[in-house]
Amino acid sequence: MFNNVADQVKEAAGFLKLSLPALKVLITPQRILKSDVVIKRDNGQSESFTGFRIQFNDARGPFKGGIRFHPQASLDEMKALALLMVIKCAVVDIPMGGAKGGVTVDPKKLSSAELERLSQAWVKAFYKYLGPDQDVPAPDVYTNEQVMAWMLDEFERIAKKKSPAFITGKPMARGGSAGRDTATAQGAFYVLNESLKKIKLGKKKLSAVIQGFGNAGFHIGQLLHQAGFRIIATADSQGGIYDIRNGGMNPELLMETKKSRGLYSGCYCQASVCDCGNYKKMNNKELLETPCDILVLAALENQITVANAKKINAKVVLEIANGAITKEADQQLTKRKILVLPDVLANAGGVTVSYFEWLQNKQKQTWSKEKVLRQLKDKMTVAFRHVWQVSQGYQVSLRTGAYILAIGRIVDAMKQKGRI
Repeated sequence: MFNNVADQVKEAAGFLKLSLPALKVLITPQRILKSDVVIKRDNGQSESFTGFRIQFNDARGPFKGGIRFHPQASLDEMKALALLMVIKCAVVDIPMGGAKGGVTVDPKKLSSAELERLSQAWVKAFYKYLGPDQDVPAPDVYTNEQVMAWMLDEFERIAKKKSPAFITGKPMARGGSAGRDTATAQGAFYVLNESLKKIKLGKKKLSAVIQGFGNAGFHIGQLLHQAGFRIIATADSQGGIYDIRNGGMNPELLMETKKSRGLYSGCYCQASVCDCGNYKKMNNKELLETPCDILVLAALENQITVANAKKINAKVVLEIANGAITKEADQQLTKRKILVLPDVLANAGGVTVSYFEWLQNKQKQTWSKEKVLRQLKDKMTVAFRHVWQVSQGYQVSLRTGAYILAIGRIVDAMKQKGRI
């Protein structure tokens, strides 16, 4: 995964004619932190897990990035996601660098008390490298606002002072920001709207397919449905469904069904009435190849590859999930005139509102949700327009245009600080 991201950086850097030493600095982490994270289990026995924090280029501001608790968390993955975060922050022009951290652990096998101890132990392990002006963590896979609150408690205990700006994604009562829960989807929706203007597609009655029905997938579904898009197919990790009538699904009702039954594939329920006749089961391959106007990727990485890129039948692909499209597949989609809204732009709403939270904490302010969304819309709209201009100027895809834009900003900051 890291090599894929680094190759994209190298390609974009070529357009800017960067020297090899400058390129090497761009794709090399400033710091790779790895430590045993030891906790006491509820049975009194100690257990050790591997913890990470990768810090990537703070020329534009403090490191910024999520913390994940996952059994497959690896160093290569952390490096890739940290580098992506550097690019992402520069694309939307927020003054932060990139980071990613976590613990190789299955959190589902830990009690709440053990999770709290794990969160505290992670902060203890990396405390000297963290802080509001040094490295600002956030939630990621299998971490949430409660984990952030536990980490904040531990950081403040060690620092012996209040420091809400140390971490973002916190509960509102602890200095969290309004709008944080829907930020990624909302940012993606703003980018999609701007792109539809450019390619002259109206919003009304356009068909959409959504892969992934977690936080981002559900919320983008809500926004699309409210704006008049027809959601004709969607899937979660248990499977997918297709609307035979082509009339469109209501994400709210899908979520109600999922919560009450544990899944929604193969059957769509409204209240207590289930009508399976109008919906059919669909696997992941079928879902991705469904003819539609908008294909939303909100699940996992490597979903569109050279193996299926020729079979994608959408006008626009909205890449909310990190790395959902491989570099080679992206090139194929571009050749086929399918507009790809890349992850480093499309999902940057999350880190943008995280930055707003950090800013509110630093300034001892609390913004209304209306102000957060207004500021987010401004950021995402301007970012899209800049990426579009660069891509048109260099005659490249929006992904390459986003990387060119970001690398130019990062290199300018590095030159100002004498790093290259």
